[in-house]
Amino acid sequence: MTRVVGLDVSKSCVSCCLLTEKPSSPREFYYECRFYKFDTTQTGLTGLMLLRPEIAILEPTGMNYSRFWVEHLTRAGVEVRFVGHKQLRNYRENHLALPDKDDDADSLALACYQFDYGSDLGRFVRVRDRTISRMRELVLRLNHLSRIQSPIINRVRQDLAWQFPEVALVKSVRGVSGKVPLLWGWLCGQRESKKYDLLYQNTAGLGLTNSVKFHAERICSLQIEEQLIEDQLAAILADERFAAYREVFQNFNFGDRTQSIILSQIYPLENYLGEDSKPIIKIRKGRKSGKPTKRHLSLRKFQKALGVAPSQESSGDISKSKVSGGSALCRRALWQWVFSTVEPSKRRTNPLLEELGEFLDTEKSAGKPVKLIRMRVAVRAVKLLFKMLT
Repeated sequence: MTRVVGLDVSKSCVSCCLLTEKPSSPREFYYECRFYKFDTTQTGLTGLMLLRPEIAILEPTGMNYSRFWVEHLTRAGVEVRFVGHKQLRNYRENHLALPDKDDDADSLALACYQFDYGSDLGRFVRVRDRTISRMRELVLRLNHLSRIQSPIINRVRQDLAWQFPEVALVKSVRGVSGKVPLLWGWLCGQRESKKYDLLYQNTAGLGLTNSVKFHAERICSLQIEEQLIEDQLAAILADERFAAYREVFQNFNFGDRTQSIILSQIYPLENYLGEDSKPIIKIRKGRKSGKPTKRHLSLRKFQKALGVAPSQESSGDISKSKVSGGSALCRRALWQWVFSTVEPSKRRTNPLLEELGEFLDTEKSAGKPVKLIRMRVAVRAVKLLFKMLT
């Protein structure tokens, strides 16, 4: 008998259900089952290991919280699997008819899921290898640093508008040397600049305050952390396993950040292909036309992973399509790439970018909304990317 534990992870503890077989009536078993609760401590970890689990089933939520348990279980030789949130919710409500959602009900549902679908790995969330997981972690940290910098920079610019207005709108970024941005470094005393010294001597502003200095120090600290993370990402991208992917990425002029974001979602490409290592294409009868229609399943899955797969919404006479689901981080990165690399005509440095740029210009001349155009360009780019990768 296989010892399966369903684990519902919280911030500082984990709810656990141990099963050796699926109960005949999960709803009744819920009221009789002995559930365990272990704190995220050495004592809690020891308690979990005393259950002698062979397979552990979790949801891929709050990876910062579950990482503690996943790492220790893996080191102990326990097989760890993940079930998607949507799949578990449907399974718990429709198959098990468990009572209102709580931690114990989730842990029971997770354990039961293994007995019903354990032989079908396609029903479990794909687990990234360590290198890709590390890349994903660094990408998310960079995204976090960008988010927390924006309000600080905005606050400083508002203060500079009356303290030192001549530099309030200066765009200051890190150079290739890796030093902190000149303006922010000068404001907090970390860099010297005769240019800003002279400007400040003749400023019409009311003078700099300590608040600006402290904010500039924070920005410099965040920029240094960003640089360290980018260096780590560059080292990971140099892995020979990614060489073929990066060769294709060069056609799109993706920067290291964008490459890392995309790679962390799509690697390895084999996950999107059939057993013959080719894209899966099925011919099915069209629901409306009734004629044989090609269904590009691999491409659709690839688009979904990058957050640019359209979903159809119909009700009565109203039918519309919108992009939803998938990675919001990828979707945002692709949108920014369109804005910075495809839209400016001077950045179109190869035939592929020129083709996408001409499509964008044509859509603009037709008077379509700019946001819609950019997303359509991103969708077209992802289709080309998949074609070139395969």
